[in-house]
Amino acid sequence: MYRACSDQYVNDWVRFLSDESYVLETALPLGTPIPLPDPGYCHQLFQLLATENFLSCDYRELSIDYLFRIMFNKLLEASQSAVNTLHYQDLLDLRKSINHNPGQEWSVTVMADCVHLSPGYLQSLYKTTFGISCMEDVIQSRIRLAKERLIHGQSRISDISELCGYRNVEHFSRQFRQMVGCTPRAYRKSVTSHS
Repeated sequence: MYRACSDQYVNDWVRFLSDESYVLETALPLGTPIPLPDPGYCHQLFQLLATENFLSCDYRELSIDYLFRIMFNKLLEASQSAVNTLHYQDLLDLRKSINHNPGQEWSVTVMADCVHLSPGYLQSLYKTTFGISCMEDVIQSRIRLAKERLIHGQSRISDISELCGYRNVEHFSRQFRQMVGCTPRAYRKSVTSHS
């Protein structure tokens, strides 16, 4: 409905005009600003919605509906969230960094320095915010990356171990087995034999 007359159009308001039950019968506060915990995610949804709107595909309307429902759910979550703390965006950025760079030498102290908090306070806040400890998040991210590399590549297990932030292959194999239920070698073999 809106576009820039010149330069770039920027707006932080969303206007809904819909008779969908999930819009009308919701607890979303009307006329009240809702701070978004991850504005970048909603920005990407808006871009996808705009793209779908200008495409002429068979499933255009269905895709727009699904994307709109996701957007609406994110707004609903944000409106009901008590997590919008002073440090939420910093924690979210830290979590994204962990997921994008699991092989980095993460420690509670390093992570606390990233968000300018004490290590103890970071651990408490991170667990409350995401339901997982920061070091457990690091381990899960590393194992997820290891699984991807084991499936989609021919790298040696020692190279994958190093890429995922493990200095010791035995420690990597032990942690992998604890999380996945088998060794990295057995995992690769089982996945590639099904392909």
